[in-house]
Amino acid sequence: MALATPDRLLRVDLSAESVERVPVPEPWLRRYVGGKGLGARYLYAELEAETDPLGPANALLFMLGPLSGYLPGESRYAAITKSPLTGGFLDSYAGGSFPDALAGALGPSIGLLVTGRADEPVRLVVEDGTATVEPADAWGEDTLETAAAFPDASVACIGPAGERRVASATIASDEGDHHAGRGGAGAVMGSKRLKAVVARGEPPEGLADLREAAAERYRDDETGRWLEASGTVETVDFANEIGALSTRGWEDGRFEGADGIGIAAVRERMTGREYSGGNSNADSDGEPGGFRVETDDGDYVPRGATAMSLGAGLGIDEFDAVAELGRTCDRLGIDLISAGSAVAWAIKAADAGLLERSISFGDPDAARELLEEIAARRTPVGDALADGVDAAAERFGGDDLVPTVKAMALPAYDPRGARSMALAYATSDRGACHRRARPIEREVFDRRWSPDRAAAAVIEEQNRRSVLWCLVADDFVGEAFDDLGAEWLDAVGLETAGDPLTVGERVWTLTRLFNVREGLGRAADELPAPLREPLESGPNAGSAVDDKWFETARERYYRKRGWGPDGRPTRATVERLGLAAAVADDSLLADPR
Repeated sequence: MALATPDRLLRVDLSAESVERVPVPEPWLRRYVGGKGLGARYLYAELEAETDPLGPANALLFMLGPLSGYLPGESRYAAITKSPLTGGFLDSYAGGSFPDALAGALGPSIGLLVTGRADEPVRLVVEDGTATVEPADAWGEDTLETAAAFPDASVACIGPAGERRVASATIASDEGDHHAGRGGAGAVMGSKRLKAVVARGEPPEGLADLREAAAERYRDDETGRWLEASGTVETVDFANEIGALSTRGWEDGRFEGADGIGIAAVRERMTGREYSGGNSNADSDGEPGGFRVETDDGDYVPRGATAMSLGAGLGIDEFDAVAELGRTCDRLGIDLISAGSAVAWAIKAADAGLLERSISFGDPDAARELLEEIAARRTPVGDALADGVDAAAERFGGDDLVPTVKAMALPAYDPRGARSMALAYATSDRGACHRRARPIEREVFDRRWSPDRAAAAVIEEQNRRSVLWCLVADDFVGEAFDDLGAEWLDAVGLETAGDPLTVGERVWTLTRLFNVREGLGRAADELPAPLREPLESGPNAGSAVDDKWFETARERYYRKRGWGPDGRPTRATVERLGLAAAVADDSLLADPR
């Protein structure tokens, strides 16, 4: 017997302090499933063009999927909103215990849609299928302090950065171990004076046989074995070996200190593992996640992005120093990839004489001081960087020092080591992102892909991951399932409008239309200037991304997507994907001529 698919949504208006449970339109469930897809459809419908991301009219959605709590791997939720950093569509994901608790607390609802702005700081308490708005006395506290006040619940909250509307502010859960990180969802939460969402609920039960079979299949898959053996921390070693590890502000592609912050260093200090569901004991029946290590300042869960952005990216090879910078970001509620790029920009700007500041690569104390200035908006440079690297460059100069796409700083995979990543970053719907597509993992073994091959590979990965984020599945887990969750959707009785890849393409096209409506079209899909400069060292020394190759790859990408040369979807594509009812404005579409 199929389980009931969650088919309600809790609408919360913080201005009126009202909560209403409303049905999700059945066609929307079939077309968009949940998570990213359903959240994108609501965001597109709720917001008018040019809505202020930090104004009360912006919507912030906490979305689950129809399979939340049942899938193997780490459960996740999606934070979906209009980004204060890019001005476009934003979906950001976090794991740990919060998604399972939220799934249990929401009952028949698949998510929360929050609008308005409270007069004073509040928290939203979700349990027994409903939510209540309560005064929050934790304004000013960091993410660890805020979560510690609720030992009987799971908490997603903002830190000081979110309160001050820093454009890279995160939503932290599990006392800062997990973050909905990129794009500034935490700033939107802060603009609404919403300090925390407190969820009291147990993970849903059912589908035991299917869950066990899927978990076994995942454990036996190459991706499952890789995550168990080393997880994302090994990406430091991988990127360094192939010469694509951005080092010292994108000057080099290889970091001589990588051994001190990579997988070998983590294994030496390992004290235990995280497990799916946010558990951290070896008796858990979940799949293993991040490593727990002992540092000078206590227990810590290192991530690959921490070592890449705050280690190699800042020329810091001391494990404890990198861990402390990561812990600082966790506590303040700042996206660590953006944090690394902000500090790197400041160092290069100081070297170029644009700033009067004593700061250099390899100096963790100066980096930490600047991060605290950003979170507090305490100094002119901290205030500028709080709005992003592009905003700081506009104020001080230096717009060619650190690469960005749609104002979002690039992650640490350097496209000068695999050109297809330049296309993946440029066409990502939320700004530069390696989670939308990572063709580097294939191109590096078959160098010099053609523009056509790169376009096809990027589209394939973007569509696949869109499906997984509609389910709100761990995308690493999703790599182990060729059917992209079709068997699971049957088990919960949800018949989709089209095969899973069509759902993914539909959602990707909808987010493109949202961005076009906000002015983010072809001109926003650019190759960042620093990538045109050759790398100084490593196996790719002398390499840069060729403009002609990139322009051709982008043109092929648009054509394969059914978009016009201006990067806008055609009417035929919109109709083929069943988006005509959502998109009545022909000005958003490619010129039929």
